[in-house]
Amino acid sequence: MLRGRLPAAHMSSVIAPAKPSSPMGPKEVELILVKEQNGVQFTASALVTPTGQTHPSGEQRETWGKKIDFLLSVIGFAVDLANVWRFPYLCYKNGGGAFLVPYLLFMIIAGMPLFYMELALGQYNREGAAGVWKICPIFKGVGFTVILISLYVGFYYNVIIAWALFYLFSSFSGELPWVNCNNTWNSANCSDLNATLLNDSHKATPALEYFERGVLHLQDSGGIDDLGLPRWQLTSCLAVVIVVLYFSLWKGVKTSGKVVWITATMPYVVLTVLLLRGVTLPGAIDGIKAYLSVDFLRLCDAQVWIEAATQICFSLGVGFGVLIAFSSYNKFSNNCYRDAIITSSINSLTSFFSGFVIFSFLGYMSQKHNVALDKVATDGPGLVFIIYPEAIATLPGSSVWAVIFFIMLLTLGIDSAMGGMESVITGLIDEFKFLHRHRELFTLFIVVSTFLISLFCVTNGGIYVFTLLDHFAAGTSILFGVLIEAIGIAWFYGVDRFSDDIQEMIGQRPGLYWRLCWKFVSPCFLLFMVVVSFATFNPPKYGSYYFPMWANMVGWCLSISSMIMVPLYAIYKFCSLPGSFCAKLAYAITPETEHHMVERGEVRQFTLHHWLVV
Repeated sequence: MLRGRLPAAHMSSVIAPAKPSSPMGPKEVELILVKEQNGVQFTASALVTPTGQTHPSGEQRETWGKKIDFLLSVIGFAVDLANVWRFPYLCYKNGGGAFLVPYLLFMIIAGMPLFYMELALGQYNREGAAGVWKICPIFKGVGFTVILISLYVGFYYNVIIAWALFYLFSSFSGELPWVNCNNTWNSANCSDLNATLLNDSHKATPALEYFERGVLHLQDSGGIDDLGLPRWQLTSCLAVVIVVLYFSLWKGVKTSGKVVWITATMPYVVLTVLLLRGVTLPGAIDGIKAYLSVDFLRLCDAQVWIEAATQICFSLGVGFGVLIAFSSYNKFSNNCYRDAIITSSINSLTSFFSGFVIFSFLGYMSQKHNVALDKVATDGPGLVFIIYPEAIATLPGSSVWAVIFFIMLLTLGIDSAMGGMESVITGLIDEFKFLHRHRELFTLFIVVSTFLISLFCVTNGGIYVFTLLDHFAAGTSILFGVLIEAIGIAWFYGVDRFSDDIQEMIGQRPGLYWRLCWKFVSPCFLLFMVVVSFATFNPPKYGSYYFPMWANMVGWCLSISSMIMVPLYAIYKFCSLPGSFCAKLAYAITPETEHHMVERGEVRQFTLHHWLVV
């Protein structure tokens, strides 16, 4: 691009910059051709797009319709059901406000750096979780690892949304079906005497029996080896969820970016409404006080720190390939640093805020039943499908409050499920280019396949399959995937090179703090978490039901099937490259764009400076 202007008298034509380049990175540039004939100037203009805006396949990469579409998609994915049913309980159980000390520490040294790393990685390379590893080909297996994990999670996560949809339909009634024991699914153990019920292990609440016997039909199954056929009611709800997911994703981010305007914002509206109602209930303030009570002695317990670290890893959604997929549709010069700070902070604040909503109702339940708060405080599906519906059922206008609550669960779940599906779809169509022309059909194939596997979770014994998948699909394997990802980027590709990429996009290099976290702190943190995950492993169970040995073996096979993609692909890549051992290694760890340098014997990774620089 030419700089400055020359007088027309001295030139018959001039190419002048209409939009000067910005220090913030590549921009669209309009070139204006000025010609003069007989004292009259004629102009013609054309837009030139920087090469970074173009997909490596040669196609123009699709981008988000608006910047807010991207932000809402990331927030919608990261803010999911776990923010409501897990964080508040962990906070209460692990010292109340004191739990925020390890939580915020791990957020700063690991959560935010990893979040930033994935957004920058996807935005610069403009491909999905597998395609981005052209920066270090031998690590492409980790891309397939995270794609598989996202696919596995979809098998059971959609079932939670189906449960919420079932409850939503059930809420449109004069009397909620979980308020008494006069229903066909109730057993002799069901009791309406709620005041003493929680102290009697031989009795069951109507809400508990509605979930386990009315919705799941658990009484018709003897265990995971006696599943039975899919229940048509839950299958219908699951089909509705799948249809919604398909039509949200089939056209790419142009459609999903509009859906999240509802699914990402609705939970905040509903949480605020529920909080305003919750704080007016008797006992609500006691519940909130218990949630915020500070017990610093709990910080001496290693388990508190482990649970804080685990919550950080899973709540931000790092390692599922979703952040990489979403950011790959950003404009090249988008400020991914600012996005990372904003979205990760909103995620944590949402977790904290939801605690006030949950514990205002739990405090109300505690006072109503005249029992200690720890008798009603729980986490997981039991909180949102048993305890919370029971509390709502005691309110005036309970059906309205139930509808509001389950709409919130639906919107929390849908956008997170959309993110997981988008990770799989983008990751695979970017890797296998011919799928680009058939995105609608491929999306249909993915969602239908997910639906068929999910049918195992809506059988009579489906809760056992659900529990097994929940325990093994994204536990140790997701920590392992993020660890290898961090090592591949920070050590093999190089923090300095990665920082150069970020500077090329946003005009400034990451500070020393971020570079130290990427190279040393975050990998050490993740390695510690992988070791702890193996050391503290407990076999899954549901209530008093313990899974047979073969079921645990199936679970481990599922977990290993994703992790093994890392060494399998590394072996395949190494063996498929030409030359001697050193040549193979050089090609395997050098970015594809620098392979010409390998031919000249210039390999950055073979120098001491590459490994020492930060």
